[in-house]
Amino acid sequence: MTIRLAALDLDGTLLDPFAKLTPKVRSAVETLSRRGVRVVVCTGRRFRTALPHARDLGLDGEIIVNNGVLVKDIASGRTLQHAFLDPHLYGGVLEHLRQHAPPLVYIDTYHDGTDILSERIDAMHAFQREYVDDTSEFLQIVDDLGKRDGEGVIMISTMADEPTLEQLREGALERFGARVQTHSIINKNYQGSILEFLSPDAGKWTALERLAASWGIGPSEIAAVGDDTNDAEMIREAGLGIAMGNAGEHVQAVADTVVNSNAEGGAIQAIERILARL
Repeated sequence: MTIRLAALDLDGTLLDPFAKLTPKVRSAVETLSRRGVRVVVCTGRRFRTALPHARDLGLDGEIIVNNGVLVKDIASGRTLQHAFLDPHLYGGVLEHLRQHAPPLVYIDTYHDGTDILSERIDAMHAFQREYVDDTSEFLQIVDDLGKRDGEGVIMISTMADEPTLEQLREGALERFGARVQTHSIINKNYQGSILEFLSPDAGKWTALERLAASWGIGPSEIAAVGDDTNDAEMIREAGLGIAMGNAGEHVQAVADTVVNSNAEGGAIQAIERILARL
């Protein structure tokens, strides 16, 4: 089956270990587009931080951000699809994470200039404070996150060392079961890891499959490239699943093929394998 859509992760995949997009990778993605393949960036990043890279790649269509919670239009910033956290669970998730530290609440208000809400910076884990310091322009500190109604919440997250996050994740599983989805991912640009709480209806593959169907593209016509746990499902379910050499063993295990790391030209190698299927 011919590949008609390429779903490409950013951090750890298209971006090098310094979070940069190299000219060679940019040129390879442009080649895909010229050959008639729809290119969709699928990233855990929020729209604001993914947008410069999408534009640098010459893309102007749809982009999947926040691990599949949102599908946005690159040109206008308009939300095309969403899978927000259940408002009825907002207070419970907030309470659960507050036992560790004030969490980050991500909201879909790009045009208002605010992406994240939080409280009490001084009580945050050092890893999260580092992130907050760099994100302060688009982060609003409030007295009490519990006063909002929970509508339009993309996700709630916290950053810390892995043992702390694993304890929080296990506690959440007991408390919420399948009503909340958790992602524990490596924080590639900062220290430690990130634990995210999202709707169980959210996911890169869920958003991608729905978007592809709107274009008449089936799973077998999709190629997916990624490196982290949040990429595993789309790598497994796509017609051609490609894992980066820097991906964990569990991600590589579900891939059809493994390429070099993002430090060794893996993204270019992946795109070459996609082009070979045209």
